[in-house]
Parts: sequence; C-alpha cells; structure tokens
Amino acid sequence: MEFRSDNTAGVADEIMAAIAAANSGTAAGYGDDEISRRLEPAYSELFETDVRVFPVLTGTIANALSASVLSPPYGAIFAEAESHIYQDECGAPELFTGGAKLIPLHGEGGKIPPEELRRRVRASGQGFVHAAQAAAFSVTQTSEAGAVYSAGEIAELSAIAKQAGLGVHMDGARFANAVAALNVGNETVSAADLTWRAGVDVLSFGATKNGALGAEAIILFRTELGDEMAFRHKRAGQLASKMRYISAQLAAYIEDGLWLRLAAHANRMCALLAESLGAFENVRLDAFGGANELFVELPGAAIVALREEGFQFYDWPETVGAEAGRRGTIRLVTRFDTKESEVDGLIAAVKRLAG
Repeated sequence: MEFRSDNTAGVADEIMAAIAAANSGTAAGYGDDEISRRLEPAYSELFETDVRVFPVLTGTIANALSASVLSPPYGAIFAEAESHIYQDECGAPELFTGGAKLIPLHGEGGKIPPEELRRRVRASGQGFVHAAQAAAFSVTQTSEAGAVYSAGEIAELSAIAKQAGLGVHMDGARFANAVAALNVGNETVSAADLTWRAGVDVLSFGATKNGALGAEAIILFRTELGDEMAFRHKRAGQLASKMRYISAQLAAYIEDGLWLRLAAHANRMCALLAESLGAFENVRLDAFGGANELFVELPGAAIVALREEGFQFYDWPETVGAEAGRRGTIRLVTRFDTKESEVDGLIAAVKRLAG
C-alpha cells in the first residue's frame, strides 16, 4: 500500500475530463487559446486581486523562475535548509537567476522562526561589495516537515523581509493542503489571506501533487513583473505550443473548489493515521500540522517488517535506512485518492508490529 508521496497519485476524474474536453478541434498555440486566456480572470477571482498567471510543467521550474524575477545574479535568497528550493532543485534556482546564492535558514519543525530570518538578514552584508546582496526570501507552505504556517506567521516573516527590501516567494507545492488544513471547523482563511495579504509577491501554485496530470502555475501578485516573466517563461522552455492542455488542468483544478475538496480528503486520511498511530505506546509522532504528511518514529524491526508486507513509504531523512536494531523515522503521505481501507490496513499493521 502506497504512502511514499502524493506524487504517486493518479489524475482526478474532473481534471482528466477537462483534458479530454480540450482535445476537441483546433486551438491557437502558445497560450493564445481560449482556455489559457481564461486563467488570469479565474485566478484573479480566486485570489481576490489582479494576478498574472504563467502555467509551467514542474514545481522545480516554478520555483526557479519565481526566484529569477526576485533576485539579480549577485543576490542572496533566504530559504529553510530542508526546503525544495534549497535542497532539491539540482541548482535550478542558481541557473535561472544567473548565479544567485541560496542561504539556508534553521527551521523548527520545518518552519522558519522570525528571529532566525531577522538575524540572518542583518548578518548578510548588505551594501558590502564582497557579499551576495540580500534579495529574496522563500517560504514553503506546507513546510517540508508537514507544518502549516498561519496567515499571521506568513505576514510576520514577510514584514521582516520587506523591511530589508527583500521580495517574498512562496513555494506552494502543497498550498491546497495548507488552505484546507486552516479551514477546519469554523475557521475561514482564504487563498488571499495566506499570500498577497500576508506580503507574498510570487507564488508557485502546486497542482500536480493534488490531482493534476502535470501542471503548476506561477502566480504574480506583483503584476508589474509579468512582462519580464513572459520572456523568462519562454526562454525556460515553458511556453508550450499546445498550452491548452496544461491550462485545462489549471482551470479545472480551481473550478467549484475542486482543489480544496481534493486536498481536504488527503488531509482527513492523514488525520486518521495521526489519531490512531499516536495512541500506540511504542510509536512516537512528530507534531502533526493537519495537512497530508506525517512523520512517525517506530522500532526499526517494525519498519523493516512493514516493508516486507508491502507498505511503501520513505525513511526520513531519506539517506538513513531503517535497521532492525534501532528506532527510525518514516514519512507517510496521503493523497487525494487514498482509500480509507489503505489507512486502516497500515494502522492495523503498525498496531500488530509495534503497538
């Protein structure tokens, strides 16, 4: 049973239907089709402000191009040390910015403490010709440790960045899961509250992890960056000739709240895991943020046995393999299409092997 990543999920029926509907007749290329032209009005309505939208194929290029419009080649970009933009993009941000330097920040539970950002910016050597110049700050929502930033937390970090003259980028690969997690019970937090109202300039808006076939969007809240982004977008090979198929996914994704329904299901499945596994005496959970990632410490023998029984997940950190003689931590990720029977099966197995 599959708990490695939400990247292993299939495609949501609604999005597959939208792709099929786009596959009818001819359409203008390079984003000049009717579906692509509807994206900016639709996303402007979603975010309650005028935005520029640039469809791309991967989260890596979304992050790299976002960085490129916020930092010069001699700039410094601050990001949490485990974040994708720092750790997992194979140098793409450095390439597309022309050489900007990524500066790692120490996170707590995957979240950046305001004082850490303030301290590192102060020590960055602003104005000193021998140092990369502080240019941008990138925050990941949800964090790599599954934590969810509140709107207030984003606003506090953004205010520190803005005071130092930094642009603010959000890596929102799991942005939908964060919004859904913050809208449980009587809470009402909008996509706008978590982005431009909290000081975010550019958002990498994820869809692939949450039901799309392969589509992400760069959302520019600073619309004056749009002309520059258009050229960078083309130069990076992201202005697809048959853009309608990517745009169809992004349009269907937000229609009638689909993106939040899909994310809410993934979150619920993870909450079921957290509630049950957390009750077992020999199991320790890292703090659960309410989204779709859960980090679980188990006896190594139980981890080995779970794999032998066909359960799939990642050791955490990934470079450390589980061994029978010691405890280890695994990451469990639920998907928009995770079945409750999969969750029940894992709970029963953990209870039998470690509970």
